[in-house]
Amino acid sequence: MDRELLEILFRRAVMAAEPKAAIGAAIAAHLPSRPTGRTLVIGAGKASARMAKAFEELWPYPIDDSLVVTRYGYGAACARIEIVEAAHPVPDLAGYLAARRMLEKVRGLGPNDLVVALISGGGSALLPQPAPGLSFEDEVRVNEALLASGAPISVMNLIRNELSAIKGGRLAAAAAPAKLVTLVVSDVPGDDPALVASGPTVPIGSHRAEARNLVGLYGIILPAAAAAFLQEDDNPSPTAADPVFAGNRVAIVASASLSLGAAAAEAEGHGIAAAILSDAIEGEAREVAKVHAALAREVRQRHRPFAPPHLLLSGGETSVTLRGTGKGGRNSEFLLAFAIAIDGIDGITALAADTDGIDGAGDNAGAFADGTTARRMRSRGIDPRMALANNDAYPAFEKIGDLFVTGPTGTNVNDFRAILVR
Repeated sequence: MDRELLEILFRRAVMAAEPKAAIGAAIAAHLPSRPTGRTLVIGAGKASARMAKAFEELWPYPIDDSLVVTRYGYGAACARIEIVEAAHPVPDLAGYLAARRMLEKVRGLGPNDLVVALISGGGSALLPQPAPGLSFEDEVRVNEALLASGAPISVMNLIRNELSAIKGGRLAAAAAPAKLVTLVVSDVPGDDPALVASGPTVPIGSHRAEARNLVGLYGIILPAAAAAFLQEDDNPSPTAADPVFAGNRVAIVASASLSLGAAAAEAEGHGIAAAILSDAIEGEAREVAKVHAALAREVRQRHRPFAPPHLLLSGGETSVTLRGTGKGGRNSEFLLAFAIAIDGIDGITALAADTDGIDGAGDNAGAFADGTTARRMRSRGIDPRMALANNDAYPAFEKIGDLFVTGPTGTNVNDFRAILVR
């Protein structure tokens, strides 16, 4: 019964980030009246195809030569906007060619033209376009190194920006002097639009020295060409003060904060008090899990800081440093560490899942865990601690039937964690 309630809360959180309602409100609030020139729609991310479909259904005026890139399996049937599917989290040639075409489409526009950018999480990998002098293969290897580093998404995107010809506002600069409105489904802690999809239409304002320092701090081994590029001053990042961005508008249309609020309200409708711990939690998944488990145990055993029954909600984006060769995403790794920390304690049930429906590179959104999880894994011949050491959460949860599988949801406001304490 508790698992069914947690699944209801997840689906309510996803519904709150559903693109059509968000786009409809954004058109009314942020888009100008009918432009006298052309209207182009561009975009990238795991929610961008659904955003595009909603936009073309709700926009009553002509839409011209438009292009949106999303992850394989996340497409939507659009009549006036071309949808291209490409690889995520490691880029492929389809994304590279789409990014190049997108840059070509926005060049040469005039001040009477309107560009609408539909941006959501995942766009960094879906819009690969290496800086001059770097190859597509370099960008692929950069992404692989970043994903294995355990660095938070904000750090990865700052480094990506310095090595890109399209990120960090460069796509918006290419579209000048057209009017540009960016609508964002945010998947980053803090909802900084410059960090969602590495901000192709929003300048990040990072510095080359900062990127070099972050590479060293996280021990990231970049390909030789990329490492050498960071030592130079070519391809400087645009800044918000650049006149090419004057008049551009940016709006967050969906976020983890709104989704967690919707889940909390749903829980309270079921008679369960809810506390949102934060919508912006970052850090190593297994370490974040220990903190959540300690709080859940405190509520269960000492009735503080909340009296049970109580629901603990949190969002954000944790990270995983690859130490082993196993299979699993950050949410299943979080739950494996959580299950170890509450082993044998009854009355605690947790769901952790990615709101886009895919946890890492698997087919699951996340998994469930409770005080019996570790014991049931051991009964199937799995040592939970060894599985965690090998980053092998997926098969551990698969063996006991506790994977949470939803398929692509069409949106993406990042991690959803719900812990019900009876």
